[in-house]
Amino acid sequence: MLPTSAIAALCEKFPLITELMALQPLSWFNPRIAPAAEALHDVGLTADDVAQASARLARFAPYLAKAFPETQASGGVIESPVVPLPAMQAALGMTNGQLWLKQDSHLPISGSIKARGGIYEVLKHAETLALDAGLLKEGDDYGVLASDAVRAFFGQYAIAVGSTGNLGLSIGIMSARLGFRATVHMSADARQWKKDKLRSHGVTVVEYATDYSVAVEAGRRQAENDPTCHFVDDENSHDLFLGYAVAGQRLKAQFAASGVAVDAAHPLFVYLPCGVGGGPGGVAFGLKLAFGDAVHCVFVEPTHSPCMLLGVHTGLHEGISVQEIGIDNVTAADGLAVGRPSGFVGRAMQRLIDGYATVTDEELYRLLATLEQTQGLRLEPSAVAGFAGIRPVLAAPQYQQHLETATHLVWGTGGSMVPEQEMAAYVARGRALLAAGAA
Repeated sequence: MLPTSAIAALCEKFPLITELMALQPLSWFNPRIAPAAEALHDVGLTADDVAQASARLARFAPYLAKAFPETQASGGVIESPVVPLPAMQAALGMTNGQLWLKQDSHLPISGSIKARGGIYEVLKHAETLALDAGLLKEGDDYGVLASDAVRAFFGQYAIAVGSTGNLGLSIGIMSARLGFRATVHMSADARQWKKDKLRSHGVTVVEYATDYSVAVEAGRRQAENDPTCHFVDDENSHDLFLGYAVAGQRLKAQFAASGVAVDAAHPLFVYLPCGVGGGPGGVAFGLKLAFGDAVHCVFVEPTHSPCMLLGVHTGLHEGISVQEIGIDNVTAADGLAVGRPSGFVGRAMQRLIDGYATVTDEELYRLLATLEQTQGLRLEPSAVAGFAGIRPVLAAPQYQQHLETATHLVWGTGGSMVPEQEMAAYVARGRALLAAGAA
Protein backbone atom coordinates (compact mmCIF):
# COMPACT_ATOMS: atom_id res chain seq x y z
CA MET A 1 0.00 0.00 0.00
CA LEU A 2 1.24 3.49 -0.83
CA PRO A 3 2.01 5.94 1.96
CA THR A 4 -1.00 7.96 3.12
CA SER A 5 0.50 11.14 1.69
CA ALA A 6 0.92 9.54 -1.75
CA ILE A 7 -2.67 8.31 -1.77
CA ALA A 8 -3.88 11.77 -0.71
CA ALA A 9 -1.94 13.33 -3.60
CA LEU A 10 -3.45 10.85 -6.04
CA CYS A 11 -6.94 11.54 -4.75
CA GLU A 12 -6.40 15.27 -5.12
CA LYS A 13 -5.29 14.83 -8.73
CA PHE A 14 -7.88 12.14 -9.49
CA PRO A 15 -10.96 12.59 -7.27
CA LEU A 16 -12.49 9.41 -8.69
CA ILE A 17 -9.96 7.42 -6.64
CA THR A 18 -11.71 8.57 -3.47
CA GLU A 19 -14.92 7.07 -4.83
CA LEU A 20 -13.17 3.84 -5.79
CA MET A 21 -11.75 3.53 -2.28
CA ALA A 22 -15.27 3.82 -0.86
CA LEU A 23 -16.07 0.51 -2.63
CA GLN A 24 -19.40 1.80 -3.91
CA PRO A 25 -20.54 1.07 -7.48
CA LEU A 26 -19.78 3.88 -9.91
CA SER A 27 -19.30 4.63 -13.59
CA TRP A 28 -16.85 6.75 -15.58
CA PHE A 29 -17.16 7.63 -19.24
CA ASN A 30 -13.95 8.14 -21.12
CA PRO A 31 -13.31 11.75 -22.23
CA ARG A 32 -10.49 10.55 -24.51
CA ILE A 33 -12.71 8.36 -26.70
CA ALA A 34 -11.78 8.86 -30.37
CA PRO A 35 -13.11 7.76 -33.76
CA ALA A 36 -12.29 4.13 -34.49
CA ALA A 37 -10.49 5.01 -37.74
CA GLU A 38 -8.03 7.05 -35.70
CA ALA A 39 -7.77 5.13 -32.42
CA LEU A 40 -7.43 1.65 -33.91
CA HIS A 41 -3.90 2.62 -34.88
CA ASP A 42 -3.04 2.77 -31.15
CA VAL A 43 -3.33 -1.01 -30.89
CA GLY A 44 -0.37 -1.93 -33.06
CA LEU A 45 -2.34 -4.80 -34.60
CA THR A 46 -4.51 -4.79 -37.70
CA ALA A 47 -7.56 -6.31 -39.32
CA ASP A 48 -5.18 -8.50 -41.31
CA ASP A 49 -3.73 -9.88 -38.07
CA VAL A 50 -7.23 -10.83 -36.93
CA ALA A 51 -8.00 -12.38 -40.33
CA GLN A 52 -4.85 -14.51 -40.03
CA ALA A 53 -5.96 -15.65 -36.57
CA SER A 54 -9.36 -16.57 -37.96
CA ALA A 55 -7.75 -18.52 -40.80
CA ARG A 56 -5.51 -20.39 -38.35
CA LEU A 57 -8.54 -21.45 -36.31
CA ALA A 58 -10.17 -22.68 -39.53
CA ARG A 59 -7.08 -24.78 -40.29
CA PHE A 60 -7.31 -26.36 -36.84
CA ALA A 61 -11.03 -27.13 -37.12
CA PRO A 62 -10.48 -30.72 -38.37
CA TYR A 63 -8.15 -31.40 -35.43
CA LEU A 64 -10.57 -29.90 -32.90
CA ALA A 65 -13.44 -31.96 -34.30
CA LYS A 66 -11.34 -35.12 -33.77
CA ALA A 67 -9.89 -34.23 -30.38
CA PHE A 68 -13.06 -32.77 -28.87
CA PRO A 69 -16.24 -34.59 -29.96
CA GLU A 70 -18.37 -31.75 -28.55
CA THR A 71 -17.17 -29.59 -31.45
CA GLN A 72 -18.12 -32.07 -34.20
CA ALA A 73 -21.56 -30.54 -34.76
CA SER A 74 -19.92 -27.17 -35.50
CA GLY A 75 -17.21 -28.73 -37.66
CA GLY A 76 -14.52 -27.95 -35.08
CA VAL A 77 -15.46 -24.28 -34.78
CA ILE A 78 -15.34 -22.91 -31.24
CA GLU A 79 -18.21 -20.43 -31.13
CA SER A 80 -21.11 -19.46 -28.87
CA PRO A 81 -24.71 -18.47 -29.59
CA VAL A 82 -26.12 -14.98 -29.19
CA VAL A 83 -29.64 -14.94 -27.72
CA PRO A 84 -32.27 -12.27 -26.94
CA LEU A 85 -33.24 -11.72 -23.31
CA PRO A 86 -36.76 -10.22 -23.36
CA ALA A 87 -37.69 -11.37 -19.85
CA MET A 88 -34.40 -10.17 -18.34
CA GLN A 89 -34.86 -6.87 -20.18
CA ALA A 90 -38.26 -6.43 -18.55
CA ALA A 91 -36.86 -7.35 -15.13
CA LEU A 92 -34.19 -4.68 -15.51
CA GLY A 93 -36.83 -2.08 -16.41
CA MET A 94 -35.39 -1.48 -19.88
CA THR A 95 -38.19 0.01 -21.98
CA ASN A 96 -36.10 0.95 -25.01
CA GLY A 97 -33.90 -1.03 -27.37
CA GLN A 98 -33.26 -4.75 -27.22
CA LEU A 99 -31.17 -6.82 -24.80
CA TRP A 100 -29.07 -9.80 -25.94
CA LEU A 101 -26.58 -12.19 -24.34
CA LYS A 102 -23.40 -13.50 -25.96
CA GLN A 103 -23.06 -16.95 -24.41
CA ASP A 104 -19.30 -17.40 -24.18
CA SER A 105 -20.32 -19.14 -20.96
CA HIS A 106 -21.18 -22.05 -23.25
CA LEU A 107 -18.13 -22.13 -25.50
CA PRO A 108 -17.01 -25.73 -25.99
CA ILE A 109 -13.91 -27.30 -24.42
CA SER A 110 -13.44 -24.92 -21.46
CA GLY A 111 -16.78 -23.13 -21.03
CA SER A 112 -15.68 -19.50 -20.91
CA ILE A 113 -14.48 -16.54 -22.98
CA LYS A 114 -10.95 -17.84 -22.39
CA ALA A 115 -11.68 -20.64 -24.84
CA ARG A 116 -11.18 -17.98 -27.52
CA GLY A 117 -7.77 -16.49 -26.78
CA GLY A 118 -6.34 -19.24 -24.62
CA ILE A 119 -6.99 -22.10 -26.98
CA TYR A 120 -5.92 -19.98 -29.95
CA GLU A 121 -2.50 -19.23 -28.44
CA VAL A 122 -1.85 -22.90 -27.67
CA LEU A 123 -2.86 -23.89 -31.21
CA LYS A 124 -0.61 -21.26 -32.75
CA HIS A 125 2.35 -22.46 -30.69
CA ALA A 126 1.62 -26.06 -31.65
CA GLU A 127 1.41 -25.12 -35.33
CA THR A 128 4.77 -23.36 -35.21
CA LEU A 129 6.48 -26.35 -33.58
CA ALA A 130 4.87 -28.84 -35.96
CA LEU A 131 5.74 -26.84 -39.07
CA ASP A 132 9.33 -26.36 -37.94
CA ALA A 133 9.66 -30.10 -37.29
CA GLY A 134 8.18 -31.06 -40.65
CA LEU A 135 5.14 -32.70 -39.04
CA LEU A 136 2.89 -30.27 -40.93
CA LYS A 137 3.14 -28.55 -44.25
CA GLU A 138 0.95 -26.01 -46.01
CA GLY A 139 -2.31 -27.54 -47.18
CA ASP A 140 -2.25 -30.48 -44.76
CA ASP A 141 -5.34 -31.66 -42.93
CA TYR A 142 -4.57 -30.63 -39.34
CA GLY A 143 -6.44 -33.70 -38.13
CA VAL A 144 -3.06 -35.45 -38.35
CA LEU A 145 -2.11 -33.66 -35.12
CA ALA A 146 -4.41 -36.01 -33.20
CA SER A 147 -2.01 -38.94 -33.70
CA ASP A 148 -0.04 -40.57 -30.88
CA ALA A 149 3.22 -39.77 -32.68
CA VAL A 150 2.48 -36.05 -32.75
CA ARG A 151 1.35 -36.12 -29.12
CA ALA A 152 4.70 -37.72 -28.23
CA PHE A 153 6.48 -34.95 -30.12
CA PHE A 154 4.61 -32.23 -28.23
CA GLY A 155 5.42 -34.08 -25.01
CA GLN A 156 8.97 -32.78 -25.35
CA TYR A 157 7.62 -29.27 -24.73
CA ALA A 158 5.90 -27.50 -21.86
CA ILE A 159 3.32 -24.73 -21.57
CA ALA A 160 2.81 -22.63 -18.44
CA VAL A 161 0.30 -19.98 -17.43
CA GLY A 162 -0.78 -18.04 -14.34
CA SER A 163 -4.53 -17.82 -13.81
CA THR A 164 -7.44 -17.11 -11.50
CA GLY A 165 -9.20 -20.05 -13.13
CA ASN A 166 -10.81 -19.80 -16.57
CA LEU A 167 -7.68 -19.04 -18.60
CA GLY A 168 -5.97 -21.90 -16.79
CA LEU A 169 -8.79 -24.24 -17.85
CA SER A 170 -8.52 -23.33 -21.52
CA ILE A 171 -4.71 -23.43 -21.63
CA GLY A 172 -4.43 -26.57 -19.54
CA ILE A 173 -7.11 -28.64 -21.27
CA MET A 174 -5.96 -27.70 -24.77
CA SER A 175 -2.26 -28.17 -24.01
CA ALA A 176 -2.76 -31.55 -22.36
CA ARG A 177 -4.93 -32.84 -25.20
CA LEU A 178 -2.23 -31.95 -27.72
CA GLY A 179 0.36 -33.72 -25.57
CA PHE A 180 2.22 -30.80 -24.01
CA ARG A 181 3.40 -30.89 -20.41
CA ALA A 182 1.04 -28.26 -18.98
CA THR A 183 1.40 -26.35 -15.73
CA VAL A 184 -1.16 -23.87 -14.42
CA HIS A 185 -0.14 -21.58 -11.57
CA MET A 186 -3.37 -20.68 -9.78
CA SER A 187 -4.05 -17.83 -7.40
CA ALA A 188 -5.94 -18.09 -4.13
CA ASP A 189 -9.10 -16.87 -5.90
CA ALA A 190 -9.33 -19.95 -8.13
CA ARG A 191 -12.23 -22.28 -7.39
CA GLN A 192 -11.37 -25.79 -6.22
CA TRP A 193 -13.44 -27.45 -8.95
CA LYS A 194 -11.34 -25.73 -11.62
CA LYS A 195 -8.17 -27.11 -10.04
CA ASP A 196 -9.72 -30.57 -9.83
CA LYS A 197 -10.84 -30.48 -13.46
CA LEU A 198 -7.36 -29.50 -14.64
CA ARG A 199 -5.76 -32.30 -12.68
CA SER A 200 -8.25 -34.77 -14.17
CA HIS A 201 -6.86 -33.82 -17.59
CA GLY A 202 -3.28 -34.50 -16.49
CA VAL A 203 -2.37 -30.86 -15.92
CA THR A 204 0.03 -29.90 -13.13
CA VAL A 205 -1.64 -27.31 -10.87
CA VAL A 206 0.50 -25.20 -8.55
CA GLU A 207 -1.49 -23.36 -5.90
CA TYR A 208 -0.67 -20.04 -4.25
CA ALA A 209 -2.11 -18.41 -1.15
CA THR A 210 -1.72 -15.01 -2.81
CA ASP A 211 -3.30 -13.22 -5.74
CA TYR A 212 -3.17 -13.43 -9.52
CA SER A 213 -0.01 -11.37 -10.02
CA VAL A 214 2.09 -13.82 -7.97
CA ALA A 215 0.76 -16.79 -9.95
CA VAL A 216 1.63 -15.05 -13.23
CA GLU A 217 5.15 -14.28 -12.10
CA ALA A 218 5.65 -17.90 -11.07
CA GLY A 219 4.59 -19.07 -14.52
CA ARG A 220 6.93 -16.56 -16.14
CA ARG A 221 9.85 -17.80 -14.02
CA GLN A 222 9.12 -21.41 -14.96
CA ALA A 223 9.39 -20.56 -18.65
CA GLU A 224 12.55 -18.50 -18.15
CA ASN A 225 14.23 -21.49 -16.53
CA ASP A 226 13.07 -24.03 -19.14
CA PRO A 227 13.94 -23.46 -22.83
CA THR A 228 11.27 -25.98 -23.86
CA CYS A 229 8.52 -24.06 -22.01
CA HIS A 230 6.17 -21.55 -23.63
CA PHE A 231 4.66 -19.03 -21.21
CA VAL A 232 1.18 -17.71 -21.97
CA ASP A 233 1.38 -14.11 -20.78
CA ASP A 234 -2.17 -13.04 -19.91
CA GLU A 235 -0.98 -9.48 -19.34
CA ASN A 236 0.87 -8.86 -22.60
CA SER A 237 0.20 -11.57 -25.17
CA HIS A 238 -0.73 -10.41 -28.67
CA ASP A 239 -1.74 -13.96 -29.57
CA LEU A 240 -4.30 -14.15 -26.78
CA PHE A 241 -5.59 -10.73 -27.80
CA LEU A 242 -6.01 -11.77 -31.45
CA GLY A 243 -7.76 -14.99 -30.48
CA TYR A 244 -10.34 -12.95 -28.60
CA ALA A 245 -10.63 -10.44 -31.44
CA VAL A 246 -11.91 -13.07 -33.88
CA ALA A 247 -15.25 -12.72 -32.06
CA GLY A 248 -15.94 -9.38 -33.77
CA GLN A 249 -16.60 -10.57 -37.30
CA ARG A 250 -18.36 -13.69 -36.02
CA LEU A 251 -20.78 -11.58 -33.99
CA LYS A 252 -21.36 -9.36 -37.01
CA ALA A 253 -22.42 -12.44 -39.00
CA GLN A 254 -24.63 -13.68 -36.15
CA PHE A 255 -26.45 -10.35 -35.86
CA ALA A 256 -26.87 -10.13 -39.63
CA ALA A 257 -28.43 -13.61 -39.63
CA SER A 258 -30.77 -12.51 -36.82
CA GLY A 259 -31.78 -9.31 -38.62
CA VAL A 260 -30.16 -7.03 -36.04
CA ALA A 261 -28.98 -3.77 -37.61
CA VAL A 262 -25.85 -2.10 -36.24
CA ASP A 263 -25.10 1.35 -37.63
CA ALA A 264 -25.09 5.01 -36.57
CA ALA A 265 -28.87 5.03 -36.17
CA HIS A 266 -28.89 1.61 -34.47
CA PRO A 267 -25.93 1.65 -32.06
CA LEU A 268 -24.64 -1.44 -30.33
CA PHE A 269 -23.63 -1.26 -26.66
CA VAL A 270 -21.49 -4.16 -25.48
CA TYR A 271 -20.87 -4.79 -21.78
CA LEU A 272 -17.76 -6.81 -20.96
CA PRO A 273 -16.62 -8.15 -17.57
CA CYS A 274 -13.00 -7.12 -17.04
CA GLY A 275 -10.17 -8.69 -15.04
CA VAL A 276 -6.62 -8.10 -16.29
CA GLY A 277 -8.12 -6.83 -19.55
CA GLY A 278 -6.95 -9.25 -22.24
CA GLY A 279 -10.29 -10.92 -22.95
CA PRO A 280 -12.50 -7.83 -23.03
CA GLY A 281 -9.75 -5.81 -24.71
CA GLY A 282 -9.33 -8.30 -27.54
CA VAL A 283 -13.08 -8.69 -28.03
CA ALA A 284 -13.53 -4.91 -28.06
CA PHE A 285 -10.76 -4.59 -30.65
CA GLY A 286 -12.53 -7.11 -32.86
CA LEU A 287 -15.85 -5.33 -32.36
CA LYS A 288 -14.37 -1.97 -33.32
CA LEU A 289 -12.90 -3.50 -36.46
CA ALA A 290 -16.28 -5.03 -37.30
CA PHE A 291 -18.65 -2.18 -36.42
CA GLY A 292 -16.49 0.96 -36.16
CA ASP A 293 -18.09 3.86 -34.31
CA ALA A 294 -21.48 2.14 -34.23
CA VAL A 295 -20.32 -0.04 -31.32
CA HIS A 296 -19.73 1.29 -27.81
CA CYS A 297 -17.82 -0.94 -25.37
CA VAL A 298 -18.12 -0.70 -21.60
CA PHE A 299 -15.89 -2.63 -19.17
CA VAL A 300 -17.35 -3.70 -15.83
CA GLU A 301 -15.21 -4.64 -12.81
CA PRO A 302 -15.88 -5.60 -9.17
CA THR A 303 -15.78 -2.73 -6.68
CA HIS A 304 -12.97 -4.61 -4.93
CA SER A 305 -10.90 -5.11 -8.12
CA PRO A 306 -11.28 -2.04 -10.38
CA CYS A 307 -7.76 -2.32 -11.81
CA MET A 308 -8.40 -1.36 -15.44
CA LEU A 309 -10.51 1.66 -14.50
CA LEU A 310 -7.80 2.77 -12.07
CA GLY A 311 -5.01 2.30 -14.61
CA VAL A 312 -6.75 4.02 -17.52
CA HIS A 313 -8.25 6.86 -15.50
CA THR A 314 -4.89 7.81 -13.97
CA GLY A 315 -2.85 6.99 -17.07
CA LEU A 316 -0.58 4.90 -14.85
CA HIS A 317 -1.80 1.60 -16.33
CA GLU A 318 0.25 -1.32 -14.93
CA GLY A 319 2.16 1.22 -12.81
CA ILE A 320 -0.54 1.12 -10.14
CA SER A 321 -2.55 -1.61 -8.43
CA VAL A 322 -5.75 -1.48 -6.42
CA GLN A 323 -3.86 -2.77 -3.38
CA GLU A 324 -1.65 0.32 -3.48
CA ILE A 325 -4.67 2.52 -2.76
CA GLY A 326 -5.97 0.22 -0.03
CA ILE A 327 -8.46 -1.90 -1.99
CA ASP A 328 -8.16 -5.59 -1.11
CA ASN A 329 -8.83 -7.28 -4.50
CA VAL A 330 -11.06 -9.84 -2.80
CA THR A 331 -14.23 -10.65 -4.74
CA ALA A 332 -16.65 -13.48 -5.43
CA ALA A 333 -16.02 -12.79 -9.11
CA ASP A 334 -12.94 -14.99 -9.14
CA GLY A 335 -12.23 -14.45 -12.85
CA LEU A 336 -12.09 -10.70 -12.28
CA ALA A 337 -9.96 -10.74 -9.12
CA VAL A 338 -7.01 -8.86 -10.57
CA GLY A 339 -5.26 -6.00 -8.83
CA ARG A 340 -2.96 -4.73 -11.59
CA PRO A 341 -4.17 -4.30 -15.19
CA SER A 342 -2.52 -5.18 -18.47
CA GLY A 343 -0.49 -2.17 -19.56
CA PHE A 344 -0.61 -3.40 -23.14
CA VAL A 345 -4.42 -3.49 -23.21
CA GLY A 346 -4.83 -0.29 -21.22
CA ARG A 347 -2.69 1.72 -23.62
CA ALA A 348 -3.88 -0.02 -26.79
CA MET A 349 -7.58 0.45 -26.03
CA GLN A 350 -7.61 3.66 -23.99
CA ARG A 351 -9.26 5.66 -26.79
CA LEU A 352 -11.59 2.86 -27.90
CA ILE A 353 -13.45 1.98 -24.68
CA ASP A 354 -16.42 4.25 -24.01
CA GLY A 355 -16.73 3.72 -20.30
CA TYR A 356 -16.12 1.73 -17.15
CA ALA A 357 -18.41 0.68 -14.31
CA THR A 358 -18.01 -1.19 -11.04
CA VAL A 359 -20.34 -3.64 -9.34
CA THR A 360 -20.61 -5.13 -5.86
CA ASP A 361 -20.51 -8.85 -5.19
CA GLU A 362 -24.04 -8.65 -3.79
CA GLU A 363 -25.32 -7.17 -7.04
CA LEU A 364 -23.57 -9.91 -9.02
CA TYR A 365 -25.49 -12.52 -7.07
CA ARG A 366 -28.76 -10.64 -7.55
CA LEU A 367 -28.15 -10.39 -11.30
CA LEU A 368 -27.20 -14.06 -11.47
CA ALA A 369 -30.43 -15.08 -9.74
CA THR A 370 -32.55 -12.71 -11.82
CA LEU A 371 -31.14 -14.15 -15.05
CA GLU A 372 -31.86 -17.67 -13.82
CA GLN A 373 -35.42 -16.77 -12.79
CA THR A 374 -36.31 -14.86 -15.95
CA GLN A 375 -34.48 -16.75 -18.68
CA GLY A 376 -33.49 -20.07 -17.11
CA LEU A 377 -29.82 -19.28 -17.81
CA ARG A 378 -27.10 -19.92 -15.25
CA LEU A 379 -23.84 -17.96 -15.31
CA GLU A 380 -21.09 -17.69 -12.71
CA PRO A 381 -20.83 -14.42 -10.71
CA SER A 382 -18.10 -12.80 -12.80
CA ALA A 383 -19.98 -13.59 -16.02
CA VAL A 384 -23.02 -11.44 -15.17
CA ALA A 385 -20.97 -8.32 -14.40
CA GLY A 386 -21.83 -6.80 -17.77
CA PHE A 387 -25.45 -6.30 -16.75
CA ALA A 388 -24.27 -3.69 -14.23
CA GLY A 389 -23.04 -1.49 -17.07
CA ILE A 390 -26.46 -1.00 -18.62
CA ARG A 391 -27.96 1.48 -16.18
CA PRO A 392 -25.09 4.01 -16.42
CA VAL A 393 -25.33 3.92 -20.22
CA LEU A 394 -29.10 4.46 -20.18
CA ALA A 395 -28.57 7.51 -17.93
CA ALA A 396 -25.65 9.02 -19.89
CA PRO A 397 -26.67 12.18 -21.81
CA GLN A 398 -24.41 11.44 -24.79
CA TYR A 399 -26.34 8.30 -25.72
CA GLN A 400 -29.94 9.49 -25.42
CA GLN A 401 -30.58 10.18 -29.11
CA HIS A 402 -30.64 6.58 -30.31
CA LEU A 403 -31.53 4.52 -27.21
CA GLU A 404 -34.90 3.55 -28.68
CA THR A 405 -33.17 1.82 -31.59
CA ALA A 406 -30.12 0.52 -29.71
CA THR A 407 -29.03 -3.05 -29.15
CA HIS A 408 -27.49 -3.92 -25.78
CA LEU A 409 -25.28 -7.01 -25.62
CA VAL A 410 -23.98 -8.46 -22.37
CA TRP A 411 -20.94 -10.71 -22.85
CA GLY A 412 -21.56 -13.75 -20.65
CA THR A 413 -18.05 -14.97 -19.98
CA GLY A 414 -18.40 -18.24 -18.07
CA GLY A 415 -20.53 -20.66 -16.10
CA SER A 416 -21.52 -23.75 -18.08
CA MET A 417 -18.87 -25.91 -16.41
CA VAL A 418 -19.61 -24.85 -12.82
CA PRO A 419 -20.63 -27.96 -10.83
CA GLU A 420 -24.36 -28.16 -10.17
CA GLN A 421 -24.00 -27.96 -6.39
CA GLU A 422 -21.86 -24.84 -6.58
CA MET A 423 -24.14 -23.16 -9.12
CA ALA A 424 -27.15 -23.96 -6.96
CA ALA A 425 -25.42 -22.22 -4.04
CA TYR A 426 -24.79 -19.13 -6.22
CA VAL A 427 -28.45 -18.99 -7.24
CA ALA A 428 -29.69 -19.55 -3.69
CA ARG A 429 -27.57 -16.67 -2.42
CA GLY A 430 -28.82 -14.41 -5.19
CA ARG A 431 -32.44 -15.30 -4.47
CA ALA A 432 -31.94 -14.57 -0.79
CA LEU A 433 -30.49 -11.14 -1.59
CA LEU A 434 -33.39 -10.40 -3.96
CA ALA A 435 -35.88 -11.42 -1.28
CA ALA A 436 -34.14 -9.28 1.32
CA GLY A 437 -34.24 -6.31 -1.00
CA ALA A 438 -37.95 -6.77 -1.67
CA ALA A 439 -38.82 -7.10 2.03
